[in-house]
Amino acid sequence: MKEIFSIVLSGAAGQGVQTVENLFTNIAKNSGYYVFATKEYMSRVRGGNNSTEIVISSKPVRAFRRKIDLLVVLNSNAIERLRDRIDDETIIIGEEKFIKGEKNAIFVPLIDISKEFGSIIYANSVAAGILSGIINADMEVVKNTVKQYFSEKGENVIQSNLNSILKGFEIGKDLNINFEIEKNNDVKKHILFNGSKAVANGAVAGGCNFISSYPMSPATAVFTELAKMSKDKKIIVDQAEDEIAAANMVIGAWYAGARALVSTSGGGFALMEEAISLSGMIETPIVVHLGQRPGPATGLPTRTEQGDLNLVLYAGHGTFPRIILAPSTLEEAFYLSAQAFNFADKFQVPVFILTDQYFLDTYYNVEKLPSVEVHRYIVETTKDYKRYELTENGISPRGIPGYGEGVVRVDSDEHDEYGHITESPKVRVDMVNKRMKKLNEILKDFISPVLCGNKDYEYLFVSWGSTSQILKEAIEELNNEKIAMLHFPQVYPLARKVEDYLKKAKKVIFVEQNATGQFADLVRMEFGIDTSNRILKYDGFPFSVEELKEKIGEAL
Repeated sequence: MKEIFSIVLSGAAGQGVQTVENLFTNIAKNSGYYVFATKEYMSRVRGGNNSTEIVISSKPVRAFRRKIDLLVVLNSNAIERLRDRIDDETIIIGEEKFIKGEKNAIFVPLIDISKEFGSIIYANSVAAGILSGIINADMEVVKNTVKQYFSEKGENVIQSNLNSILKGFEIGKDLNINFEIEKNNDVKKHILFNGSKAVANGAVAGGCNFISSYPMSPATAVFTELAKMSKDKKIIVDQAEDEIAAANMVIGAWYAGARALVSTSGGGFALMEEAISLSGMIETPIVVHLGQRPGPATGLPTRTEQGDLNLVLYAGHGTFPRIILAPSTLEEAFYLSAQAFNFADKFQVPVFILTDQYFLDTYYNVEKLPSVEVHRYIVETTKDYKRYELTENGISPRGIPGYGEGVVRVDSDEHDEYGHITESPKVRVDMVNKRMKKLNEILKDFISPVLCGNKDYEYLFVSWGSTSQILKEAIEELNNEKIAMLHFPQVYPLARKVEDYLKKAKKVIFVEQNATGQFADLVRMEFGIDTSNRILKYDGFPFSVEELKEKIGEAL
């Protein structure tokens, strides 16, 4: 029996590749298979060429793979774009005119078949049906998934798609492709969702009740997910006129007692830096989700990169503490997104959640989500309330207008304990020191790095964010007892105990998806250790498991 079967669909924007992904991943999961799916797409509404990888497995899979076992071609230039991922064993399905001359080609007239049911737009449902037949999906699951997916489209649309997918199902079964993945009934109970849903649902679990954003890919997905939940979860949703307004409204919402989020990408965040600095000065929290993509400027707007760590690390003029979180799994994204609101509330600092396009658009099934408790730190004010009271740990009691008898003064100028503007040198030093004391408190709640592999390692591979799961599966497949990996869910601030992991290794190698190794630079700056060994990728595409296995071999 095989453990992993990789399917790739490739077609133009507007051909419904995403529809196939959504239908087929749900059909596969509800039929008892572990599922992993991720997409790559060009920056255009129609045309070009996009592809989606769907991995079906008998075990959990959470990482992109280069190898293609089965390729479904929907337009003319798909083959050449994916040529380096096709080998002698790859089975290729599609219209004869698109795949003629290819080895292991199976001609299927998708367009003609879809016309039988009323329109060529049903070609995607035929393709989803073919894949469902190949993997021997449960027929009732297929029918129920189609009905649910198209439930808002009307009876005629539902029936046409159902007929199309069932016809494709018959074709898929008749192809007799050797598919030998074992089913697991427990998987049917799992949750199937992607990175954007994990961040959005985590924010709700953390008490988020206000979001203001300006659309920008890939972070818009989190904004829209929260908008979908707004009625049920009582979330106020504001599409601001620009990113500057969005960030300032989120700060205003926190000041009034809400738990608020702004979701953006690098170019949008660049406009928010003055607001971030305002948050640092007035000690009013802000939670920022930043979906990274390649820059500078517009860069590659629909591709992926881990290039904005330095941006959030140094954002805002002046010096003030902050927290930066970077999830690697969907469960971790849910937990860290919720925890971001507790941290922001407790420490009264900006908190950043760093993801990227690859992570936000990646689907897989999870058994359950972690539990999260909401902790609130707002106090009832008295008449002599001091918003910026000097305390031993630097954290002043935070009140909100209308809750208590005190006046809650905040000021973007330097201020005294009551919030009154001051130019006193002594007060200035006291306030800067007060704010910076919070770093020591933050480190008491430091989210420790996660070690995977042999504890008696000689070689340690270090990662953060979305690269971690790809690195983890690559190391597991190498099965070398001398190798381990260290993943950082919290990338700033860093606790001194991190040094123990790094100094134990004979050689430390940082794996990052940016051009310079931004996290490696941060670790070197914090601890003064050698971080010169780096595996870097910055072409806009994620690492694959196979690629990292090769790079690890070279590094050793």
